[in-house]
Amino acid sequence: MNHTTVVEFVLLGLTNGRRLEIILFLLILLGNITVISITLVNHFLQTPVYYFLRNFALLETTFTSILIPSTLYSFLMEEMISLPGCFLQMLLFFYLGTCTFFHVATIFFDQYVAICHPLHYTTIMNNRFCHQLVLAYWAVSFLLMFPPTIMIVQLPFCGPNVMNHFYCDTSLLLQLSCTYTAFIEGLMLIILIIIIPGTLIVAAISYGCIIITILHIPSSTGRKKAFSTCSAHLMVVMLFYSTCIYRYIHPAQRGGQDSDKVRSFLFSVVTHMFNPYIYSPRNNLVKQALKESILKVFSSSLKKL
Repeated sequence: MNHTTVVEFVLLGLTNGRRLEIILFLLILLGNITVISITLVNHFLQTPVYYFLRNFALLETTFTSILIPSTLYSFLMEEMISLPGCFLQMLLFFYLGTCTFFHVATIFFDQYVAICHPLHYTTIMNNRFCHQLVLAYWAVSFLLMFPPTIMIVQLPFCGPNVMNHFYCDTSLLLQLSCTYTAFIEGLMLIILIIIIPGTLIVAAISYGCIIITILHIPSSTGRKKAFSTCSAHLMVVMLFYSTCIYRYIHPAQRGGQDSDKVRSFLFSVVTHMFNPYIYSPRNNLVKQALKESILKVFSSSLKKL
């Protein structure tokens, strides 16, 4: 049977217009660049928690940058995404997404040590250990996602070439392939189970210990303040994990539906938009650093006038 080899894909995108995607991308970019800048230039923000926060902001900026700009370019220029471009986006999406899960678990572990073992915090979370943690999850993420990506790259695609999505997703690529893909699907499922529920267990245990410690705080004001901060973090994490689990681990999910795009949009864009505005403004040192930076810019502008 003759097949036409597909060399390009059409991404239908999130919406017919692109205003929403542009606005959200700019908000993510603004929030994360602000976090990166103020944690770099202020000497009193050179502690482990801000090191992880800065890396998280950099990770989120890179993650969203491989999704929205490429989709916007394809839409505005009325061009399809090439096969190599689609594969590269897929690899970077799942690689950086895996790094995000590991980084969320790392942030929870850091909070656990800071709250539950404050006297040993500086000893445990020293600079060397923090660097090793970040390098470890970047390396492990690559080792987990590279093999299935190589397998998908080698698949033949015979059409159709239309994806009802705003990025190149593995489930849709496997559906569009004209060969047997059950082994790759099984391998991806195993890897995703290791990554998503695995990091969720670490986060849950860390947060459980944090909540127990908070409950032992004698001051009701202190407990209320701690729970207020934790609840905001927890809401974003629950949205992030629940949408990812339902999108990629739920057995009935094959992709290609509008509801799948919504779930993907929630964990790949919305949660990344909220993170810099939830993790940073609630921290007094970050607030102080931001105010000082704004005052410096304002005063230097007045001097020039």
